[in-house]
Amino acid sequence: MYLIGKEEAQAVARVIESGQLFRYRGGEGGECDRFERELCAKLGAKHSLLLTSGTSALICALVGAGVGPGDEVIVPAYTFMASPLAVLAVGAVPVIAEVDDSLLMDPRDAARKITPRTRAIMPVHMVGLPCDMAALLRLGRKGKIRIVEDACQAVGGSYKGRRLTTLGDAGAFSFNQFKIISCGEGGAVITSDRRIYERALIAHDGGCAFRRHAGTLNEPIFAGQTMRASEVLGAIMRVQLKRLDGILKRLRARKAAMTSVLCGGKGYVLAPVHDAAGDCGVLTAVQVESLARLRAVQGTLKERGLSASSPIDSGMHVYSNWEPILAQRAAHHPALNAFRLTGRRYTYTPDMCPRTTDVLSRTLFIATPFKDTLPRVKARARAFRAALESV
Repeated sequence: MYLIGKEEAQAVARVIESGQLFRYRGGEGGECDRFERELCAKLGAKHSLLLTSGTSALICALVGAGVGPGDEVIVPAYTFMASPLAVLAVGAVPVIAEVDDSLLMDPRDAARKITPRTRAIMPVHMVGLPCDMAALLRLGRKGKIRIVEDACQAVGGSYKGRRLTTLGDAGAFSFNQFKIISCGEGGAVITSDRRIYERALIAHDGGCAFRRHAGTLNEPIFAGQTMRASEVLGAIMRVQLKRLDGILKRLRARKAAMTSVLCGGKGYVLAPVHDAAGDCGVLTAVQVESLARLRAVQGTLKERGLSASSPIDSGMHVYSNWEPILAQRAAHHPALNAFRLTGRRYTYTPDMCPRTTDVLSRTLFIATPFKDTLPRVKARARAFRAALESV
């Protein structure tokens, strides 16, 4: 979370004072509905749906796209475990693809992982960075495969002038504590496909049959879950959405200042970015030639009062730490285990994606100092450059 203040508090107070905290049964046309319209206008999409989490959004987007038991969905080896967990939640199997030096899904490896069972590809725009969507969209068109964008860490980012989540068939945002805009915990599905939207709408609300919009749906109403957002979340997100472009502008300006100093240094390179203008700017990724050098650099940085994390140490975002998936325990009951529903045997090992492990082990993340002035950002970047070049 970058910015939150009295405007959000006032919005929450307004909802509480109204006595209408539920988005349905009197809440229609309220905060959630307004947020969804405003989000669509911001993104240039036809439909959006506010939910309780980014994971819920991914699940509903996959349901909307028709993914289910017997299907496979390609996910990257570097992402939060929620990405493959959402795949398992709809009864499909996550097939893990390598990432390349951009830290994002390698389209070439994704192409190698396609089988007759592949129903969708899930590009994950990690740490605010846009994936190589041109290559991934070509894969989708060629194989008639759905593209479901996980933009949970890249709210507001873009690729070639189009906002992330609007390039594929559907997309998902997260609004939890650690995202660019936040209501503590929340998410959204974005799509311009009416059928995907209707199926996601039904999936997110077990009471859909009793809502005012039930009679307007073309899709038969099936048994859904309860992933509905409250009017409190909708009110917070309406304020946060107004802050989004300002947050991105500030992040991008500070990252540009950082990279202007760091570029061209000796002993390291900046990680490639598929669309610098669309990068959210949350961090600068620096790459060295080995894990040993990375550890040496981290030691030097610590001595100088600086710090930079490495994605290899993030644990939850690295495929080799996804224990329930590697062990193929996909559900609480064996009959719901997606790995048993395809008739195919899957093998997951901690060393199955060596390129991913190598890239993550050579990468340092320098967080963008959001609150610093540009002169201070450049001074900080000079200190990082000196440390990087000294090892």
